[in-house]
Order: sequence, then structure tokens, then C-alpha cells
Amino acid sequence: MDFQSRFEKINLALAPYREQIVNHPVYKKIQTAEDVRVFMKYHVYAVWDFMSLLKALQRSLTRVELPWYPVGDAQTRFLINEIVVGEESDVDQFGVRMSHFELYLKAMKEMGANTQPIEHFVQELIVQKMDSELNEDILNSCFDAANTPEEARQFVSFTFETIRTNQPYLAASTFTFGREDLIPNMFMSIINDLSAELPEQVQTFKYYLDRHIEVDGDHHSHLALEMTAQLCGNDEDCWCKAEHWAIESMKRRIELWNGVLRELSN
Repeated sequence: MDFQSRFEKINLALAPYREQIVNHPVYKKIQTAEDVRVFMKYHVYAVWDFMSLLKALQRSLTRVELPWYPVGDAQTRFLINEIVVGEESDVDQFGVRMSHFELYLKAMKEMGANTQPIEHFVQELIVQKMDSELNEDILNSCFDAANTPEEARQFVSFTFETIRTNQPYLAASTFTFGREDLIPNMFMSIINDLSAELPEQVQTFKYYLDRHIEVDGDHHSHLALEMTAQLCGNDEDCWCKAEHWAIESMKRRIELWNGVLRELSN
């Protein structure tokens, strides 16, 4: 089976979950700026741990410690490094360099959303991980300190479970297939309307979403597909596990949206 056929097989298996994400009832609930702030409170954890998954891949596929020496396949190194450059040092709407996580925090602050929990979470991680491995106990302690919503905890925990497998092809599959935001037109329409009504508050979030569609949904997705193909090769077992991991990741995304919906409904 060639790589294109393998991708088609995975996409077919993911189709029902994509459908649930694109047509999730949470989008109909998001109508006001306050609703967007609730959405951001959950989604920012996915933005942050997307970067963590990306850096875990870079650490696995390249040499980032000293002394440096070439590791792995040069083409795979090129693919992951190019994605890292775009995600870790992109530009905002004014051309200022920042990571997509920093851009999202900027959008939250502009919207009047509370960034203290996610910033506290990251600071706790920095302090607690100083000389130890980022294990489940440390994550749970930081979740507790930041009062992280349960669905966001589960989402991030699965990402780090993936990282701890030390299997780059599983991380690549999760990154490539399971981390699509799949932003529906209805949601973009709501954000566009809010941007017209509240341009000072919504412009950065709108830019983030537009940029995400432009970069992550196009150029980076092609790079990620090629990287996954390189890592799985012709190993049938790798492709089967990659499909399973992608499905599990999308299930976590659905649960994350369920958490947003529950809070909005209450």
C-alpha cells in the first residue's frame, strides 16, 4: 500500500470524528464576546500543548543537546525544523515576531479573557520541572494550582502520554491527524460578525484563526504528512497504531468542546 492510500485509510477512519467536531453544538452556543472568552479558557490549553507536542518531535528527530551531532534522516529534520520555525516564531498582524501560543495569549487579553490560569499553569511547570522529568504527578499538581478545567486536563494529559511513549511516529500522527482544529464556516462567521461589532477586542483572535487556516491548514499540514510518512515507512504495525492514536486524539478534542458546551449551557 502506498503512502497516499494509507493516508486515505486513516482519513476514512477519522471522518466520523471530524464530523462531530465540525458540527459540534458548541459553535451554536458561541454568540457573544463573553462566550468567546469561555471558549478561549479551554482552547488555550490545546494551543499550548500543541507547541509541546511539536517540540517533543523536534527533540526526538533532531539533536538539540550538546554536543551536537547529526541524528536521523536529514529530510525528517528539515520537515520538523521548518514547522517549528513557523509555529514558534511567526508574526502577529503588525509583523511582530511571536509564537502562536503568545499570539493566542495576546488575543485573550485583547478579548478581556482571563489569562492568569494558563500563565500560572505554565509558571508552575517551569518551577516544578527544574530538575525532574515532566511526569503525571507534576502535571496534576500544576493543573490543581491553576484550577484547570477537567476536560482541558484530560486533553493535555493525553498529549503527554503520547510524548512519554518515546515513539516519534505516534507523536507525528497525533500532530498531523489528531490536532486539526477544523474551524467550521459558522464559527468563522460568528467571529467575523463580532470583529465588525467589536474590532478593538476581536481583531487579534480573528487574525489568529485566519493565520491558523492559512499556515497550519495548508503548508504545515503537507509537511506534517510527509514527516509521518517518513517515520512510519512501510511498517504496517506503525500505521495501525498511528491511526488508533489519531482517533484517540480527536476523541479528546470532542471532549474538550463538550466541556466548553457544558460551561456555556450552565
